[in-house]
Amino acid sequence: MVDHLANTEINSQRIAAVENCFGASGQPLAVPGRVLLGEGILTKECRKKPKPRIFFLFNDILVYGSIVINKRKYNSQHIIPLEDVTLETLPDTLQMKNRWMIKTSKKSFVVSAASLTERKEWISHLEECIRHLLTKTGRQPSTEHAAPWIPDKATDICMRCTQTKFSTLTRRHHCRKCGFVVCADCSRQRFLMPRLSPKPLRVCNLCYRQLLAEKKKEAEADHRQPQSISAGIPGYEPSSGDDSDKSDDDKADQWPADTAFYTSEVSWSSFHS
Repeated sequence: MVDHLANTEINSQRIAAVENCFGASGQPLAVPGRVLLGEGILTKECRKKPKPRIFFLFNDILVYGSIVINKRKYNSQHIIPLEDVTLETLPDTLQMKNRWMIKTSKKSFVVSAASLTERKEWISHLEECIRHLLTKTGRQPSTEHAAPWIPDKATDICMRCTQTKFSTLTRRHHCRKCGFVVCADCSRQRFLMPRLSPKPLRVCNLCYRQLLAEKKKEAEADHRQPQSISAGIPGYEPSSGDDSDKSDDDKADQWPADTAFYTSEVSWSSFHS
């Protein structure tokens, strides 16, 4: 399918349309050999609540962003290299069906499709692209993955001390190592994790002790941590859930009125051939 679409006018037009929808806020997407294979709306589990996001699958990257006007304007563009992606199918919950996790060394998060068929299509196409890229580059599948952030509403108390209750005045925080929802007292430490960010990140007390122990062992073995294969790629942001913190209300997001995402017969995803 990639060979069939590569260097065709229709492929160039599709990529140009995506770039146009993101406007000046997005990164250029047209590069030699890149093919747009499919697109669709998926629900992404964010820190505050699940939110619709537009996703574009290319033969080498996965791009997603917030919906301002569907098929006309998107923002908050994120680019994920497929070489760094691992997929994990997840069971349904009361709130979300047809779920799976997209895991990478820098960012991991849960998405869901409108139907079981669409989930199968997404996973099948993603896995095919990943296999092709790994074969082409000779790289092994990624084994280190960032922890997905546990949604705020999953707990009313700190997941470490299990005593502090969250409220309007007592804020929730997330450990960047384990993704747990923790209180300020249980996450006062910062630790530098180069594959996630060039700056020290908030971690819970338990992860801080574990990271210190690992650092000591590495120093003793004079082991250098390998650089992430995704370093330096524009738009590839470091921590899970950060894109959902800008505005919980998402006033810019527009969703088709009176449309039930899981019960509608509308197909929210399409793949090119």
